[in-house]
Amino acid sequence: MILRYTGPMPLDPEFVADCPYGPGGLLVDEVTEVSLADRRVVLRMPTAADQPITREQRVHPVRHPRHVSGGLMVHMTGVAGYAHFYYVTGLRHRDGWVGFGGRIRSARFHALATVGVPLRITCRCTSERRGEVRIVSRYDLTFHQGDRLVYSGDQTAIWIDTTKQRVE
Repeated sequence: MILRYTGPMPLDPEFVADCPYGPGGLLVDEVTEVSLADRRVVLRMPTAADQPITREQRVHPVRHPRHVSGGLMVHMTGVAGYAHFYYVTGLRHRDGWVGFGGRIRSARFHALATVGVPLRITCRCTSERRGEVRIVSRYDLTFHQGDRLVYSGDQTAIWIDTTKQRVE
């Protein structure tokens, strides 16, 4: 089953309330696609000069132009993983599930993500191992700005049911 959104879809308030980050840490404003069949979620991230880390850049027009921080993009891979977990896997933080990054197998910055044009973040689950109290998910992530690929990653997250196991 593929759910497609054909226009701007503001974030679902239940998703925002369930997320382990507050709205200032989500930094996305739309879920533009959810595909259960393809195990994929696509998010829209506005880019602005006042975003965390980006606002602290000491800008030089040639040597250091204003751009979306690479560290912020790595953070956004976690937000994308959580959106995937919420929309595709269907499990909830409020029910005791919590997730953590487990491994970054690759993180490649293909081009600077400039300020002003939104990023399209695609997160697709490539494998999943389920146990009684934990799920290990591997994700393929891409960030596009317009038609340009700016970031790609292969990362793993570990999801734990804290109603059955404590997180140490």
